[in-house]
Amino acid sequence: MIRQGLAVMRRELTRLWRDRGLRGILFLGPLLGLVLFYATYSLQVLKGIPAAVADLDRSGTSRELVEQITNAENLKVVAYPGSFAEVEELIRRGKIVAGVVIPEDFGRKVALGRQARVEMVVDGSNMIYATNATSAMLSVTRTAAAQAGIRALVARGLHPDQAGEIYQSVVFREEAWFNPALNYAFFVVLALALNVWQQCCMLAACTIVIGESGAKSWCQLRAAGVSRLWLFSCKSAVHLAVFMLAVMPLYALAFLAFKLPLNCSFPVLLLFTLAFAAALHGVGTLASSFARSAVDATRFGMIIALPSFILSGYTWPLEAMPPVLQQLVKVLPQTWFFQGLSYLTWKNPDWSFIQPYFLALLIIAAVCYGAAAVIVCRK
Repeated sequence: MIRQGLAVMRRELTRLWRDRGLRGILFLGPLLGLVLFYATYSLQVLKGIPAAVADLDRSGTSRELVEQITNAENLKVVAYPGSFAEVEELIRRGKIVAGVVIPEDFGRKVALGRQARVEMVVDGSNMIYATNATSAMLSVTRTAAAQAGIRALVARGLHPDQAGEIYQSVVFREEAWFNPALNYAFFVVLALALNVWQQCCMLAACTIVIGESGAKSWCQLRAAGVSRLWLFSCKSAVHLAVFMLAVMPLYALAFLAFKLPLNCSFPVLLLFTLAFAAALHGVGTLASSFARSAVDATRFGMIIALPSFILSGYTWPLEAMPPVLQQLVKVLPQTWFFQGLSYLTWKNPDWSFIQPYFLALLIIAAVCYGAAAVIVCRK
């Protein structure tokens, strides 16, 4: 029986290796994706966000504010329009992402200690640009507002130190944990590359059952006394080994060459990846078992694999999704994997915390393999 199993494994490994297209997808697809994604996010933090400042006041106070905006760390002032309409046109044409309009009475109101309103407009059609531009703008305007308030108090006779203490009586300190620089590359690159890997694995898994239909070798194996259970167990073992072999260069490149963060131990990450590979392969096996052709099986697998990353809660919180969808996505192994991946790479959780993620993946694998076995036996 062991000799038969080894023969089946050798046969399956040969079949996978001879399929040049599948071999290239499994081993080169994720690596190419990792390199491209890292190159895309190599800047790590958005800088040089194009902005414009319209100074309608042209007072000393407004010019000081313009200078502060011009010197902002992540902004690049590329235009100084003379009206709000010009700012609007620049945003509409995509020349700038953010614009600041300083009103004509800005300096006078600041000198009198009155509220002075500065208009800040941001192009919200690109959420990444808009969020970063807003953050950079608010940082400048908060500083400018505090300085203006201190000057107003000094003009009323307070000592500069007293005025400063009044404005600094409540200080909010902003501190980002686990990813202090808010590095985009650290956040998305590995997850996007693993998303490519899981889609490639799903593509291969969907051939495990339907690939045997009508094959002469299947008749030979049945004649040799190889049971269905032993046949597909050996084939599955080969697939899982190939999946893990394909992910190893990806991890090596990510953690050793690109220095992406990994706060848990590498063996724990590999074990978690293996549990996900088993669950993913189980889903692919189930799709392969009830498909009428290899094309159908691939379609079923891709319908599941393609949107799963968006639905996993990695880039958009599960809590922000409709309650019904929150429950539905829990049947997808990708949801548990990418959620757990975030905790493992960033926070190094203890076993009691990460255990449910392991269990969920193993349960999904067991259910899918069991359902596939029932379907195959009835055929």
